[in-house]
Amino acid sequence: MNRLLADLRIVEVSAFVAAPLGGMTMAQLGAEVIRIDPVGGGIDHNRWPVAPNGASLYWAGLNKAKRSVALALDRPEGRELARAIAVAPGSGAGIMLSNLPPLSGLDYESLKAERQDMILLRLTGNRDGSAAVDYTVNAASGFPLVTGPGDGRPVNHVLPAWDIAAGLYLATALLAAERHRARTGAGQEVTLALSDVMLATVGNLGYVGDVEINGRARPALGNDLYGSFGRDFATADRRRIIVIALTPRQWRGLGRATGLADKFARIAEILEADLETEAGRFEARDMIAALLAPWCAARTLVEIAAAFAGTGVLWGPFQDFVELVRDDPHCSTANPLFAEIEQPGIGRYRMPGLPLDFAAAPREPTRPAPRLGEHTDMVLSGVLGLSGAEIARLYEAGIAAGPA
Repeated sequence: MNRLLADLRIVEVSAFVAAPLGGMTMAQLGAEVIRIDPVGGGIDHNRWPVAPNGASLYWAGLNKAKRSVALALDRPEGRELARAIAVAPGSGAGIMLSNLPPLSGLDYESLKAERQDMILLRLTGNRDGSAAVDYTVNAASGFPLVTGPGDGRPVNHVLPAWDIAAGLYLATALLAAERHRARTGAGQEVTLALSDVMLATVGNLGYVGDVEINGRARPALGNDLYGSFGRDFATADRRRIIVIALTPRQWRGLGRATGLADKFARIAEILEADLETEAGRFEARDMIAALLAPWCAARTLVEIAAAFAGTGVLWGPFQDFVELVRDDPHCSTANPLFAEIEQPGIGRYRMPGLPLDFAAAPREPTRPAPRLGEHTDMVLSGVLGLSGAEIARLYEAGIAAGPA
């Protein structure tokens, strides 16, 4: 958390991962991010995982440091209030972020009619406007069919990678559009298709070129590293680790730490392969692994950690979420990323702030997610200048709501 973007006000109308993550990134950089949800909560307000009382840990995790306004977006007066908040005056205001279908009055042309320098960032599913979510985009990407054992069955990973990448693209696009506006005075609509995030990544990683230039596609290799050496191994205490040798330094360190350097050299002779290169190690991966597997199986995780300490070997243990939270010092308040935060409606638990550290902007305490509608009064009065009596009327009519 810091205050680098304290002069920006961003209105977010969103759900699920991508746009909320983009908005939260801006909020953690100090921007005033006002998330507008329907009265009673949006489609992601109760999404799993949830606390014993049903409060969504997911929603709290993606909305830290924001302000929450609850409006009846299914009614014209509620949408008009949302529009008024989005186009409210201020040199750093007039920015809206959404990944939901545009509501009447909240489309770019309507917003621009009220504020010429309006910036609207909008995430869609596919470029043609058809619906898509992370899981359908991932299914089309090719990755599920090269993840896992390669028996023809796809592995649809649980990490919403495309949503995460899209959220960070949106944050970057917001800053670029705002910088353009600061130079020229002109706003704009910025659109991003989730499927294009996937397609760009597949191309950027070389897989489109591999098909077009080489006429092939990478195969499914289980947990092997494609194009170099990397594989998972079992330890004596039934843990599993991954060992990677990307660079010549890491490769030599692995040989020294395990005492297998001479045997690795013998593999090179037998296969006539240069194990100082990634391609050579990839070709020899099965024979290398045949030596490493019994070495790892004869040692506990603690013994392996001691053997690899300070050697330059690139490795790490596989751990589940419980082990990560319980045992990993990186996932603790010893890491400045984390702080024990009291989250309204849930309780006190470990929450991350911004992963970035800026030398010119010292880290500030992480702020929790708001309760739904917590800032409705504040925004209606402070941004729109409504009186207490008018706000009371909106509450009475069900147009606006505060926290339950």
